Amino acid sequence: MTAAWKTWLLAARPKTLPAAVVPVWSGCLMAWGVTGHFSLRLAVVTMLGAVFIQIATNFFNDVIDAKKGADTSERKGPQRATVSGLLSPRAVYSGAIFMLLQAIVCGFLLVQVRGWPIVLIGVPSLYLSFGYTGGPFPLAYRGLGELFVILFFGLVAVIGTIFVQTGALPWQGWILGIQIGCLSAVLIAVNNYRDLEEDRVADKRTLAVRWGRRPVAVLIYTMTILPAFLVLSFGGSFCWFGISVVLAAVFVSLEFRLLRPDGVSSSLLGLSALHLILFVIAQNLCLALT
Repeated sequence: MTAAWKTWLLAARPKTLPAAVVPVWSGCLMAWGVTGHFSLRLAVVTMLGAVFIQIATNFFNDVIDAKKGADTSERKGPQRATVSGLLSPRAVYSGAIFMLLQAIVCGFLLVQVRGWPIVLIGVPSLYLSFGYTGGPFPLAYRGLGELFVILFFGLVAVIGTIFVQTGALPWQGWILGIQIGCLSAVLIAVNNYRDLEEDRVADKRTLAVRWGRRPVAVLIYTMTILPAFLVLSFGGSFCWFGISVVLAAVFVSLEFRLLRPDGVSSSLLGLSALHLILFVIAQNLCLALT
């Protein structure tokens, strides 16, 4: 039982889950900062739905990449459940469908509160959990992975969370969505930077394969720095701005050391996730102080 639990946890890719949790957390903070109101029940349901979709995406990615040859037993990154034989393709597909069903339940509960706009957010998100690596136009195989993350794990997730909490779409949510989306997209860019050689062989045309390592490294640095300076858009948030700039400087220096011409240190993915979390902690702290 313990071994099975660890295997499913491996397939769920816990280091990527901040990309699902943080937009909801950050959106709730923004909703509270703008309106002074916050619903814990809606926040929990929204966060669970986001996590279920993220895990489903990871499961689909695990089995589809193994089928297409993008993941092999020789890969440099963390072990994958399907290609290593720890789980069968059928089991991983079933796990992904199960997670999507849980997400649909969460979506149904949110529709009762905010109506049909939740359907407009939820249906594309559910499909793209599969369409990210599967279907007739897999985004990850067309160099659209980073853009997908900025749009869906940034703008859609943050703005959707604020809408669930407030029923409104304040302009601050759009800026915050770009900030969170960029920091989340760093996770994808780092992953693709690391897997460039394997992806090229599998004809997975990520930005790293299309552009090469150096331009993608510049993209990673840019997506790390930009959110800190976008804080200035909110006006008067100098505490958040100052902490964010320091964080960005620290993590860019780490990225500069760990992004190598032949790949990337395995620790950088976890560090990138940590930056995402610390950025929102800074947001939380500065909202509490103002």
